[in-house]
Amino acid sequence: MFKALAQRVKENPFTLVFTEGNDLRILEAASKIKKEELLKTILIGDIDEIKEVATTNNLDIEGIEIINPLKYDKFDEMVELLFELRKGKMDKNQCIEACKKGNYFGTMLVKMGYADGLLGGATYSTADTVRPALQIVKTAPGNRIVSSCFIMVKDDTKYAVADCAINVKPTEDELVDITFQTVNTARVFDIDPKVAMLSYSTLGSGKGEDVDKMRNATQKIIDKNPDFGIVGEIQFDAAISPTVAKVKAKDNPIAGYCNTFIFPDINAGNIGYKLGQRLGGYEAMGPILQGLAAPINDLSRGCTAEEVYKMALITAAMK
Repeated sequence: MFKALAQRVKENPFTLVFTEGNDLRILEAASKIKKEELLKTILIGDIDEIKEVATTNNLDIEGIEIINPLKYDKFDEMVELLFELRKGKMDKNQCIEACKKGNYFGTMLVKMGYADGLLGGATYSTADTVRPALQIVKTAPGNRIVSSCFIMVKDDTKYAVADCAINVKPTEDELVDITFQTVNTARVFDIDPKVAMLSYSTLGSGKGEDVDKMRNATQKIIDKNPDFGIVGEIQFDAAISPTVAKVKAKDNPIAGYCNTFIFPDINAGNIGYKLGQRLGGYEAMGPILQGLAAPINDLSRGCTAEEVYKMALITAAMK
């Protein structure tokens, strides 16, 4: 999968900013990206410190741009823009302090058009990556919320699952947005989306508010005449197993063959993707942030250099 993704990225120029340039995992990934000539990267942090880490670990980062926020020649311009964007919510001193931090500085580089996308979270929390993105880059036209998706990969099998990291208890309308966003992400990875709106009930077999929510969200999506198949509410076994689907969702053309799964809340989503990862042996790529006006993604603080490399490709492919 990633060979094809790398080729696609290589053919479409992209500048990616890493918010934590002094992290060894980031430097290993940036060095690999440079060697393969996939995209342009920018490292944020103290120049001497970054070069020392690279030299100590025999990493070639020659030619990669490194920016120290404290010495950036357009720092004052950046502060003024942030102050204008956050008028009434951040004073000038708060804007100055924010722009000194890699997460805000990197997001401002994207906003100013100096970079196409951003990857952070090796040391920052998800909230610290998402917050400046929402405040500065904001949502893309037609998107009311930001959500997250994981791509689950095992050999040649791929699934898209959402929302596992951002929206705690999405409403019916938010589930509609999450579904359309996830379908778009699935297609980036050449997944022909067949959507399952997951529940503990299959097409009326159970009752409850959460069942109603998934059923109603499904109907709202159907009413929009989507260009993808969808079934809901549906249990996971009926969504993925043709044998079970014949019993629980007889004659439904999507049931049993779903590859894009929408969870009712973050509890189910987070637990679900980790079960697939730890017990099913699937590689979980993400969280991929959806709905933003620019490609911005979050890393797990426990990520490896290889995961950083793959998330860099994913981010660039979402342009």
